[in-house]
Amino acid sequence: MTKAIGYVRVSTQEQVEHGVSIDAQISKVRAYCALYDIELVDIMVDAGVSAKTLNREGLQTALVLLGSGEVDALVIFKLDRLTRSVVDWNYLITQYFGDRAGKALLSVSDQIDTRTAAGRLCLNVLMSVAQWEREAIGERTSVALRHKQSRGEHVGSPAFGFEMVEKKLEKIETEHQAIDLVKTMRDEGKTLQEIATHLNMLSIATKRGGQWYPTTVKNILAR
Repeated sequence: MTKAIGYVRVSTQEQVEHGVSIDAQISKVRAYCALYDIELVDIMVDAGVSAKTLNREGLQTALVLLGSGEVDALVIFKLDRLTRSVVDWNYLITQYFGDRAGKALLSVSDQIDTRTAAGRLCLNVLMSVAQWEREAIGERTSVALRHKQSRGEHVGSPAFGFEMVEKKLEKIETEHQAIDLVKTMRDEGKTLQEIATHLNMLSIATKRGGQWYPTTVKNILAR
């Protein structure tokens, strides 16, 4: 019997806070493994994390299990949950899912099984198309944003600490006080989780009105 590790990911904080997509992905992964008689050892979760890099805690844990031989396969709901980068896919296939590495990648939604040559070919084609689509969208978005900026318009949603008033950014004093608190606690050596817990205890809401997590605290500090 094939032993596998599952992996699920959502990219936005809203999905994390409201449980959108995570539970659905987990359910699909479990059902797939049950259907094909695959022993599912565990499911790694990366919540509120983008696919721009492979340096994600949940994914790295799953890859360590693959590399050590503790599991034979990685089961995901959809390919873009793992990455959208052709470069990253080349690395993953070479290091884990190719002929030499011998591990299997099983994608539920895409119906891809890299244990076969046809599955690996299909994976490469899909990833090339996805990368092209992403770059094309990025080019169109960039042109539109530059046009707005040339007209003096603010681009994007206001960051934490600001609000849009008649197309101009206005400072929100209470949110800036929260930002100062975050910076002070970090300077005192507090962890991201400790800061997030403290903000939640004070009933300070995020920009979306939800709970604080280490990733949202990190975003504040990175500004």
